[in-house]
Amino acid sequence: MYFFYNLILWLSLLFLVPYYGFKILVKGKYRKSIGPKLGCVSAKRFASLSGEPRIWIHAVSVGEVTAAAPIIEVVRDRLPGACIVLSTSTETGQQMARKIATGVDNFIYFPLDFKPIVRRMLRLVRPDVFVAVETEIWPNFIREASWQGVCCLLVNGRISPRSFRKYRATRFFWRGIFGLIERAGAISEKDGERLVELGASRSTVRVLGNAKYDGLASRTDDASRNNLMTLLGIAEGVPVFVSGSTHPGEEEIVLEVYRRLIEYYPDMLLILVPRHIERAAEVMEVAARLGFHDTIRLTEISAAKQRRFERLIVVDRIGELFRLYSLASIVFCGGSLVPRGGQNILEAAAWGKPVFFGFHMDDFMDEKVLLEEAGAGVTVHNADELFAGALRLMRDPEEWRRRGEAARRIVSANKGASKKYADLILSVLKA
Repeated sequence: MYFFYNLILWLSLLFLVPYYGFKILVKGKYRKSIGPKLGCVSAKRFASLSGEPRIWIHAVSVGEVTAAAPIIEVVRDRLPGACIVLSTSTETGQQMARKIATGVDNFIYFPLDFKPIVRRMLRLVRPDVFVAVETEIWPNFIREASWQGVCCLLVNGRISPRSFRKYRATRFFWRGIFGLIERAGAISEKDGERLVELGASRSTVRVLGNAKYDGLASRTDDASRNNLMTLLGIAEGVPVFVSGSTHPGEEEIVLEVYRRLIEYYPDMLLILVPRHIERAAEVMEVAARLGFHDTIRLTEISAAKQRRFERLIVVDRIGELFRLYSLASIVFCGGSLVPRGGQNILEAAAWGKPVFFGFHMDDFMDEKVLLEEAGAGVTVHNADELFAGALRLMRDPEEWRRRGEAARRIVSANKGASKKYADLILSVLKA
């Protein structure tokens, strides 16, 4: 089976090279990451790295980095002499990692899953332990790492229903790969059972919670919120509608709701944060088409050019959404009114904000249930329901406060998972 996997991998280059070549040359995407992903990195970067043990942690993108950061902090505190390397797959994840992951000795991009590239990177990093965050499992990498004596772990393990269906369809192939994972920490019982069904040994799987709670709770502070209000020129008491991680088809809904809300709250500000920041220009065009011309991009706002009359801010810079939630009077979390599986609703909850989201929350079902049961999360199906719910909360500050405090308590009550995952890593190193 591995022969056919690698054959398909190499044949895919016939399609991927033109595709990524177009993206790189025309749109500028992947320019920073494509070379390192192909193994084009200087050996000198690693020759100077010192410290034992050597721990390679991999977090795909922004969400996984949020979970990895508090785990790394604990590991660094307990193993001050360790060499810690953190890899990401995306450039946005790399930017976030460099912002919030302290105690890392080297930041790299994860190699494409071709044997020669994987072998080169493993020789350069020379890890004693490889730690995958959530479920980023690449067959050639895991097999090569195991053959070289590297202990492979999984932390904050989660498998969404969509991913599980795909894995299960080819379970005959993945069973051997998951069987090479020596320890696996899962977010929930359901995730743990899915890991076992896909091939992980039941004796190696532990349910340890979600480390994202720790990462989010540690990053909320009034100073950050106040600085952001000053930068954006927002006076205390001005209502702010923050719509985060939106996908195509959702911006129109949010703008319709906003149009109706400003009839009741004329000074309300809308902050739109597309899931992919390269869509900022497209979002601006959607807003203009719907009659919103008083818009400004976040990157245009600075000490030199402050926001004056603009009613709509479109965010075109990575890593800002979490802080922006601190300003919100109303929060809508996207990827949920279109079939994208939802986005991370815990970020707004950490700031004590009630959260509205759509009915497509397959990838964040546990978080959805937690917030809804506490009264801190509200499912909506269309613009009318989002408008009605937002207006009700705006008119009832006490209900807004009660729901927001429930959201904050959910995040606080679930802290502590990062220490458990750090213990898991340390237990392997001591064995």
